[in-house]
Amino acid sequence: MTIRVLVADDQAVVRDGVVLLLSQADDMEVVGQAGDGHEAVRLASESRPDVAIVDLRMPGLAGAEVTARVVRADIGVRVLILTTYADDDAVMPALRAGAAGYLTKDATGEALLAAVRDVAAGHTVLDPAVQRRLVQLVVSEPESTVPLPPAGPAPEAGIPAEAEGLTRREVDVVRLVAQGLNNRQVARDMVVSQSTVKTHLNHVLAKLALGDRGALIAWAWRYGLADRTGDR
Repeated sequence: MTIRVLVADDQAVVRDGVVLLLSQADDMEVVGQAGDGHEAVRLASESRPDVAIVDLRMPGLAGAEVTARVVRADIGVRVLILTTYADDDAVMPALRAGAAGYLTKDATGEALLAAVRDVAAGHTVLDPAVQRRLVQLVVSEPESTVPLPPAGPAPEAGIPAEAEGLTRREVDVVRLVAQGLNNRQVARDMVVSQSTVKTHLNHVLAKLALGDRGALIAWAWRYGLADRTGDR
């Protein structure tokens, strides 16, 4: 299946480079280019791409507002932010607006192509710098603001008490996700299908009352799951 992509960036040299990279991929087609936020929203509505690659700081409308409008339109377009910035003022509005992915422009071409494929497949992609910042934000909050699983039987050996209620396989998934692996990489590491990984993640998010992958990563780092090797 060909992934249809819209590229929105006010810097022509960056936009042209991204378009050239995507055009060389056999499974991708660039269906539009935008140099400002208003044009990005218009083209997203007209061309209905699978993925819109959006810069954060553009004339007219900022990337977070572009994301919010595209998501609210509910036209099946998933937004991948590609920007220079990884600070709080840039990251949080974009994620709250509904961005499905967030990469900084120092990412490799291979990483960008992989991110487009993952976002098109319904996954969430976060740049390692963004993951670290989300972790810092959660760790700096009072512990009482982080949801804990309900009380139950004693956890298995090697699993921290905060992960009580998760199965051994769910804990393994959490550890790998917290290390920055996407669903495809987790599936390969655990020798299971991507659908199995997705099912485990959905169960974990429900059990821990967490909203998304970013919150899960922050939770895992807060309670030491990202640092534990565990038994496989």
